[in-house]
Amino acid sequence: MYLEKIKGPADVKALPEEAMGALCAEIRRAIIDSSAVVGGHVGPNLAVVELTVALHRVFDSPRDKIVFDVSHQCYAHKIITGRAAAFLDPKSYEDVSGFTNPRESEHDHFAVGHTSTAASLACGLAKARDLRGGDENVIAVIGDGSLSGGLAFEGLDWAAEQGGNMIFVVNDNEWSIAPDAGGIYRCLARLRETNGQASDNYFRSLGLDYRYVADGHDVLALERALEELRGIDHPCVLHVRTVKGRGYAPAEADPEGWHHVGPFNAATGVKRRSPAPHSIDEEERDYAQLTGGFLLRRMTADPSVVAISAATPYIMGFGPERRAAAGAQFVDVGIAEEHAITYAASLACAGARPVVGVYGTFLQRAFDQLMHDAALNAAPMTVLVFGCSVYGTSDATHLGFFDVPMLGCVPGLTYLAPTCAEEYLTMLDWSISRPAGTAGPVAIRVPAAALVNRPSFAPLADYSAPVAEVARGAEHARAAIVALGDFYPLGEEAQRACAARGIDVALVNPRWANAVDVEGLVALAQKGVRLFVTLEDGCVDGGFGERVARELAAADGAAGARVRCLGLPKAFADRYDADALLAESGLNPESIADLIDAELTR
Repeated sequence: MYLEKIKGPADVKALPEEAMGALCAEIRRAIIDSSAVVGGHVGPNLAVVELTVALHRVFDSPRDKIVFDVSHQCYAHKIITGRAAAFLDPKSYEDVSGFTNPRESEHDHFAVGHTSTAASLACGLAKARDLRGGDENVIAVIGDGSLSGGLAFEGLDWAAEQGGNMIFVVNDNEWSIAPDAGGIYRCLARLRETNGQASDNYFRSLGLDYRYVADGHDVLALERALEELRGIDHPCVLHVRTVKGRGYAPAEADPEGWHHVGPFNAATGVKRRSPAPHSIDEEERDYAQLTGGFLLRRMTADPSVVAISAATPYIMGFGPERRAAAGAQFVDVGIAEEHAITYAASLACAGARPVVGVYGTFLQRAFDQLMHDAALNAAPMTVLVFGCSVYGTSDATHLGFFDVPMLGCVPGLTYLAPTCAEEYLTMLDWSISRPAGTAGPVAIRVPAAALVNRPSFAPLADYSAPVAEVARGAEHARAAIVALGDFYPLGEEAQRACAARGIDVALVNPRWANAVDVEGLVALAQKGVRLFVTLEDGCVDGGFGERVARELAAADGAAGARVRCLGLPKAFADRYDADALLAESGLNPESIADLIDAELTR
């Protein structure tokens, strides 16, 4: 076995050419076996095994700088650069991040988990090299899906202007997460069809040199192409054709479903958790499927309803069958969140009813568009924000719990936080069905935990102004728990913990993440509530709780009432244990009860 002896790139360089097939097979097996236990980006990583081996045989990392776009294709790179144990030893499977991380290795130059960054990062590395008179190579590995992101264009466009040694390896497997979407992919298809000879070459039109390798799984062909580029004195694109999921039949058969997966049976490909249903008739058993089913029904009844995704249709419950059923009313704009938001704003202003589904961690990239194009123009659009929770992705590159402070400063935006499936659908229905005169974007913080049913919730006919739901316990309470969104169940548990100590506590569902029902909370204060404890599944700095504290401090009738804000720390927590982070933040029932008890008796 070769991998057990690989301590760094030099060991790969020392192997004979005839060993490359066996080495790549071992790397592929290690990726499959480790991902089967802990999950991971299986399809993208299997596609670049040979490419990564060739890069490390030709270039001298870390002196030569290799940067991975998104970096969900860095597993083979980690294996080669001294971290093989994290893929070979089950005890070490979770010792490394799923993305490049400079804290792990000198071979990782940036912490990267968002898309389309590699070209700009390469430009910066090359400029710094040239300023100090260096001569190392700078290589950016970018997938075809990432080319649809505006930052990729900006970086490639600037590279041609800046000049100097930069090698852009375009890993073209014809997929983003879902199928590629955008006009650039017709150009890539013609380049593939003509072995790189098509006249309408996107990269050459930007002023970049261009080469093509038809078989991105031929290590020796890749080595020859990279050797020709080593030491080049101008920017060049090496366009490499690969197969997503290469070498693992289930992943090759379903590239979309195997982009990122949880644990699975390596021998059979059966996933431990049932995959999100693709059939439009399957049970709506989570918030993604609930969303897809609801929107498809609305589309059938109203041709102006349009669902928009930025390359992540599955988070909205739109698998291939629902996408086909929706037809032109479902739009995947590719990896282009900025375009998705401005596009939706324009649709809304033109009379359509657009609904954008986006992960909170990726919505950050479109903040300007949300502020300027959507809010400033009072566009009556809907944005469904997914993954904003301590229970979302825990890698530092994909944290989603900074959304409330981010969206809380956008004028004219309503940010709703439903507590359950019933409330979510009520809010979504209201947002889509708003009268034409109801202006401004509405964002909904889709719960990230398991689907919760609360048939007894109190719906509103109009969510345009904050009206909190005092769910229970208001009559004799001296304290109130104000539990935002998917932390409402935690509020229920904390209320029960207080009741066990003989403490009457009111429970409030605020409904809004960026506005406060001041009158409702003042009414509670006037009934005897002296302490308000806010719970939010997000960053406490600049969050919902601080807004409550500020509003109550200035409100007539609430004098003497205290506010204690509980939430997550403002930090890039990395691969944390969710329950441990909650405990450290005082966000468990007994800790909340301890706080209330101490505050009321002090």
